[in-house]
Amino acid sequence: MKNKMIICTVSVIMVLLCAMNVPAEEEARPSADLSVSLLSAYIWRGQELSKDSLVIQPSATFSYKGFSANIWANYDTDLYSSIEDLDNLNETDYTLSYEHDFGLVGTEIGYIYYALDQVEDSQEFFASATLNTLLSPKFTIYREFAHYPSTYMTLEVSHSFAMAHDISLDVGLLGSALFSDDSDAYPDPDDEKDEYSGLHHGKASISMYIPFTAFLHSPEARYFSITPEVDWVFPLSGDGSKDMADRALGNTRHNNFVYGGATISLSF
Repeated sequence: MKNKMIICTVSVIMVLLCAMNVPAEEEARPSADLSVSLLSAYIWRGQELSKDSLVIQPSATFSYKGFSANIWANYDTDLYSSIEDLDNLNETDYTLSYEHDFGLVGTEIGYIYYALDQVEDSQEFFASATLNTLLSPKFTIYREFAHYPSTYMTLEVSHSFAMAHDISLDVGLLGSALFSDDSDAYPDPDDEKDEYSGLHHGKASISMYIPFTAFLHSPEARYFSITPEVDWVFPLSGDGSKDMADRALGNTRHNNFVYGGATISLSF
């Protein structure tokens, strides 16, 4: 896994260097966003991947003329696992993507490499389309092709309420569906020999974007922000409920998760 991580890191750096050397219009320039999230849980696609612990998720995104490269990681401060040699830094993701706006429709395509601890690494291609209109409906499709072949789809809507001092209140609602090609990775809860196919889970979220300029007046404050958030993940179908409960840590059979935290960002 470490060799693959090194290869991915080098690839990200090469893409960034190439992007920076592309002739650009005068107004175009590279940008960066560095952040760290402190959350009470790590819930990924309806799966409970942490329990009774604080998770720390650093992220770095570099963008230029629609191209972006991101490195993201998950650090679990108190692993809930019987695997003795499982590392607290149990996941590192590498994403390369390209965005283009066609006016009414915004599009994005990309590739994600999931470097995972103790299990086979995963790889996905994804594509999304967003209508630049009321509620910004966004449809995204992910295709895993390495070790857990499956298609995962989401449909989400969101809205941002502007407040004083450039603060915004953001709300979102997401629904998902999963179509697996591998009964070992994602079995049908009612028939382990069959693959999962159908609606899976939903997610409701509320967050508040607060730039440091709201309470600090120094020039440097414009680069920083903090975003507290609360999320609720819930099943959308009977099979989704069973799958989420089957994957819950500690045999708790939980299929509803409410968690939250905050993200501190540096953008320039």
